[in-house]
Amino acid sequence: MNYRNHWNLNSIVALIVAGLSLLTTSNLKAQDEGNQVLEEVTVTARKRVENIQDLALSVSAMGQQEIENSFATDLRDLVSISPNLVLDDTSQGPGGVAAAYIRGIGVSEVEKNFDPAVGVVVDGIFRGTMTGSIDRAIDIARIEVLRGPQGTLFGRNTIGGVINMERTKPTGENGGKVRAGIGDYDTTTLDGVFNFGMGDMGGVKLTASYRDQGEGFVTNNITGRKDGQVEYTAFGINPLFKPTEGLEIELTYLQERTDQDTPPLLNLAQPGQVFCAAFGICSPDLRTPTSGDRYHSDQAWGDDVTWALGEDPNFSTPLSPYDTTYDADTLQFEVRYDINDHYRLDYIYGSWDTEEEVVTDWDAVQEFMFHTDRPAEYEQDTHEIRLTYDAGENFSYTAGAYFWDSKYEIRLLSWIGFAIPNFILPLPQTTQQTSESWAVFFEGDYAMNDQWTLTAGGRHTQDDKTSNQIGNAFTTTAYAESDWSEFTPKLALKYQLNDDAMVYGLYSRGYRAGGFNGRVDSVETATTPYDPETVDNFELGYKSTKLDGRMTFNVTAFYMDYKDKQEEIQQPSATSGTGQVTRVVNASSATISGLEFELMYLAENGLILRANLGLLDADYDEFKVNTGTADAPVITDFSDLEFRRAPELTASLSAMYQWSTGSGTGDFQASWHYIDDHAVDFLNKPELNNDAQNLVNASVNYGFNNWRFSLFGNNLLDEDGYGIGFDVANLWSYAAARPPRTYGFEVSYSW
Repeated sequence: MNYRNHWNLNSIVALIVAGLSLLTTSNLKAQDEGNQVLEEVTVTARKRVENIQDLALSVSAMGQQEIENSFATDLRDLVSISPNLVLDDTSQGPGGVAAAYIRGIGVSEVEKNFDPAVGVVVDGIFRGTMTGSIDRAIDIARIEVLRGPQGTLFGRNTIGGVINMERTKPTGENGGKVRAGIGDYDTTTLDGVFNFGMGDMGGVKLTASYRDQGEGFVTNNITGRKDGQVEYTAFGINPLFKPTEGLEIELTYLQERTDQDTPPLLNLAQPGQVFCAAFGICSPDLRTPTSGDRYHSDQAWGDDVTWALGEDPNFSTPLSPYDTTYDADTLQFEVRYDINDHYRLDYIYGSWDTEEEVVTDWDAVQEFMFHTDRPAEYEQDTHEIRLTYDAGENFSYTAGAYFWDSKYEIRLLSWIGFAIPNFILPLPQTTQQTSESWAVFFEGDYAMNDQWTLTAGGRHTQDDKTSNQIGNAFTTTAYAESDWSEFTPKLALKYQLNDDAMVYGLYSRGYRAGGFNGRVDSVETATTPYDPETVDNFELGYKSTKLDGRMTFNVTAFYMDYKDKQEEIQQPSATSGTGQVTRVVNASSATISGLEFELMYLAENGLILRANLGLLDADYDEFKVNTGTADAPVITDFSDLEFRRAPELTASLSAMYQWSTGSGTGDFQASWHYIDDHAVDFLNKPELNNDAQNLVNASVNYGFNNWRFSLFGNNLLDEDGYGIGFDVANLWSYAAARPPRTYGFEVSYSW
């Protein structure tokens, strides 16, 4: 591997030596102090509850108390849990549009025709779109990050890995918790979890949440307003029935409503791009947007400009950028049945429906250059049934079947103000796409003796998709359909060195489905599908428990072969209105390799340290594509480009210390998360690259009786790295910065 900067072979050796030194010195301390040990960490990474240290799998986990002490607003604040994980909000739409990357594999797109490459799974339900996948960190019992392809048990579109979240279950007893908080940027929060018992028959959990950020992070230079305001409300009901021994029936309904500003963007047009050369809209340098600061914007919205050419019956008019909405409804039905001591049957149905309205000023300047109104609806239904066998003997397995059905519609109406002098050009386009998928899967463990365990599994997936589009480039509907199938195997061999350590080797394959482009300029681009992409993953891992249970130390080395990678390529177009069209083609192959270190250490009574380190080398093997037209081809070699969101080094260190004082207990938690410099734009444009970032969070808490008081701060060093960067066909570049430093106070009461 060829790691840049100071991370060379000598540095890696020094790191390992330092780790061994830590083990040696800590061993003496463990002998002097009591027998307190780390709590066992269990995960459901293989659809059953298992000790994380027993799995021949790269997985990190965080429990409920650690999540609560982090005072995370949403999923982005929890990424330090895992090495080689980068998660940003692309700010391209409402509800949080996730750009989740594990080991350099992910997707940075708002269009719903792009399937995820990292799966976000909430209570067993896979989210089929990046929009809405940055979940609020409310009532979360556990979060797990599975690194590498998870094509056997989680299926398609998990070639990078899976972020698996679980909410708390009904306790079956009367009780609850209420939490209220205030923070800067005029932020108010109020959450409640209420449990009611039904005797031996089960229980009901009610949840309610309110978060109002009255001031955005970005000051508008034109209006003086603090843009980026968000109001979020949620209500949930979750009954759990136990009609007979061994049988549980659980129903969940969650309603989420978000009213917010359109996420503000920044213009970074550079010399050589059209906006700068032709219109004088130029950034002062590579690091500064045209607005002069990453938390200031020049966006302007004329009350009558967007609809100057008349109303369209397909749109709610007039739509204000301050009336953006995102609504989500989740319905889930689950049956868990212990047939006997050996067999368990699980069935889970999930429905996730979303609706959004947003108008976006992509040009991010006072001049009217490029606005888009983009209302959209998305809905998915899933069914999964699993049979698990475990008799406590040599052989155990999980087998099942899965069905997926989804559809969405987006009605785009773009307004182009730069193409024709003194004229606003309307470009309408409606896209309707459906997806059906079914799969059967199996994964089993066979313990050959006390030391050796073989794991083998596979999944067969069949995908069927349709696309129905109409736009400015053609007057009749362009309809197309296609199907693909793939078998994704898994094979692992684990060797138990002793009671406290094991090594494993793993091979797994991941599959990301093919599809149809959502940005088209002709019947050809609307009806030509792109094919699936695959990743073959090879791992060697070591997991250990040290110091009589006071420390866990894990190391993973991996090598991944990435084939038929789906790439978004810009080509000249005579019918798109902007002169360019974005096409998706299977244009490249790549090799990804790296190392991952994870450590958790109970240093002394009350003090827990967690650390991880990820080293990553992601390189294209070949990436040549026609950036011209069919009649005038221009073969461009992109093989030297860097992967987006693939920093060569990520590292985290956190400490949580708890002590008794007076009639209560205090605790302090602090974390540092380091992300090396990396690109967020496909073309690695220098104005959009991120420098190295140090993200520091901290909280201090005091509790007595049933009360708890907390002070917290996030991004204390006020890092302003870009969460999104995009070069629009060399017309201009836009970006959005991560949230700045925030702080607040919370009080909670439990009973």
